[in-house]
Amino acid sequence: MTDYISKLKERFIIDKAHHQYRHKPSDPFDLARELSAQEAGDIERSVRRLAWVLKRERPAVYPDEKIVLLRTEPTIPEIYTPEEKEALARQYYIHEQGKVCNVTADYEKLLLVGFEEMTRRLQERRQTLEPNQQDQRRQLLAMEQTLELLTDLAERYRQEALRVGNLSAAARLEWVPAKAPRTFLEALQMLRLIHYGLWASGQYHNTLGRFDQYMYPFLQRDLANGLSEEEALEQLEEFFLCCNKDSDLYPGMQQGDNGQSLVLGGRDERGENQYNLLSSLCLTACRELQLIDPKINLRVHGGTPLSVYEEGTRLTKMGLGFPQYVNDDVVIPCLKGWGYEEKDAVNYSVAACWELIVPGAGMDIPNLDALAFPQMVLEALDDFEAAEDFETGLQAVRKAIFRRAEEMTAGRKPVYMEPAPLLSLMMEGCLEEGRDISLGGRYNNYGFHGTGLATAVDSLAAIEQYVFREKRFTISQLRRMLRDNFEGEEELAHLLRYDGPKLGNDDERADRLAVLLLDWFADSLEGRRNERGGIYRPGTGSAMYYLWHGREMGATPDGRRAGEPLPCNYSPSLFVRTRGPISVVKSFTRPHLDRVANGGPLTIELHNSVFRTPDSIGKVALFVRSFFQLGGHQMQINSVHRETLLAAKAHPEQYKNLIVRVWGWSGYFVELDEAYQDHIIQRAEMTF
Repeated sequence: MTDYISKLKERFIIDKAHHQYRHKPSDPFDLARELSAQEAGDIERSVRRLAWVLKRERPAVYPDEKIVLLRTEPTIPEIYTPEEKEALARQYYIHEQGKVCNVTADYEKLLLVGFEEMTRRLQERRQTLEPNQQDQRRQLLAMEQTLELLTDLAERYRQEALRVGNLSAAARLEWVPAKAPRTFLEALQMLRLIHYGLWASGQYHNTLGRFDQYMYPFLQRDLANGLSEEEALEQLEEFFLCCNKDSDLYPGMQQGDNGQSLVLGGRDERGENQYNLLSSLCLTACRELQLIDPKINLRVHGGTPLSVYEEGTRLTKMGLGFPQYVNDDVVIPCLKGWGYEEKDAVNYSVAACWELIVPGAGMDIPNLDALAFPQMVLEALDDFEAAEDFETGLQAVRKAIFRRAEEMTAGRKPVYMEPAPLLSLMMEGCLEEGRDISLGGRYNNYGFHGTGLATAVDSLAAIEQYVFREKRFTISQLRRMLRDNFEGEEELAHLLRYDGPKLGNDDERADRLAVLLLDWFADSLEGRRNERGGIYRPGTGSAMYYLWHGREMGATPDGRRAGEPLPCNYSPSLFVRTRGPISVVKSFTRPHLDRVANGGPLTIELHNSVFRTPDSIGKVALFVRSFFQLGGHQMQINSVHRETLLAAKAHPEQYKNLIVRVWGWSGYFVELDEAYQDHIIQRAEMTF
């Protein structure tokens, strides 16, 4: 890290000096009430929101910085009053906040042409419309107005840069965003503006996509013209710092849950490896900066060299909770099986956390709902009690999964999302058809999480072992124990909790049940269509449901007590005593993961002592590669130290910069809610 980057990190991350420029938050419904009184249409309201935010932005430029733009207006206003939102909810399904989110734009659509050329295309397209195509005209005009608003902000920043004597920044803003970037630094500045424009438009959790692919040509050109790799790294690190300047203002479950993810590497349609110099520089930048953003996702495949895994492991060692790995050899066939074209399947990126999405073409909603596997087991206990054998009772779990799939898919209201004119400019077909992306894209698939798999598997394995094989107790007695939350049955609770067959121990008794449950999850959604014509994609992720479902759920047959959390994502139970990470990998690669690849990584906590030996990097890299060679789909490894986490909880003022992985995102440990802190502390630390 250069002295310049160290100084910027000190200013923006440690001292937070730029917070002095921020306004006080205002009532987020002020604008909505004004727009309601004017009876403005939804597309006009979206443009007015962006205009409201940008008008209040106060350009602030430091004389030395190369990439400018600070968020000074903390409020992103609503465009509907609470009463209007209630009326919409009676007619439509409002997902999350009703905004277009968790998608990946095709940033090249703007980066390769600039705003002036894109404006010309919009105007030209409007001229071809028929008189009766007023709606398309409104959509295209909104896109054009959005570009005008961002161009005006860039000009105000250019003038401020001149005022403070930052002539180089002013010169860049004289060229971009009006024209296509000529250099890597101009491209980074323009991307910063576009990305900020999405946040200011209300499109939160907008990811950076395959950053190393669309930005690499700009870097290549500069390198050919004499830019050094060290200079390129410095420019990249400044851009990464920009991703952290305003992250405390972004909506999410907690700070850090903001969707600022990017994807590196992967293969193309010819099977050739796309990992490049910029991919490597991104890993280096994250390793040197040690910040929560951007989150790194690393695509790997059979042709990925071990050296790439080693680079990823060096970043894992820092304890940031990334990179998160994704296996092309599982994901691409899965996407093709779900109907994605080959060119799109190989170009996949991730949404906010790890859900799969195609840049520019996917208007998928990858986190629409979740199925709680342990609840399916509890609902099947009546049938187990009447069953003559375990396999007969097991079919009741299958029926429960199908019943829940029907509940999640049947009779769902049409989805409504607020218009997103800026994002539409970077989504396939929107300009050509005069259509806002909120109305749908080429892919409109919905994803469902599958939570608590290990808890469900361990519960079923316990029923098979202790009820049907050893006959230690009956289902009736088990149900009484569950109802009483194991009060007075501490010995049996301990047996169930720790000693039964467990997923993650390379135990065929448990592993075969994981295969069945995930296959049934996939089967239950097969052939179903949503109201936009898309399919439903099952996954192994949990998002925040691992806490929500756990709080709502009673005791389970694996010894888990009522209200205790479920395991995060695709991982062993919180109280399983595994035989080590190798046994975990063997267990968790047995299911047919190419059927449930909506997203959800195997999450493993490695004690940070694992990384202290001279050969640790190579050893962990080989371990990660083995997971994918065995057919794993996604993996994230966390380097943890329980004593440090406990100390941070007790003395947060001493650990302000301690970063941990939560589920699909990383955040500052001391800023997390206690429930998240406790869950992270509970996760099993493993060593080789």
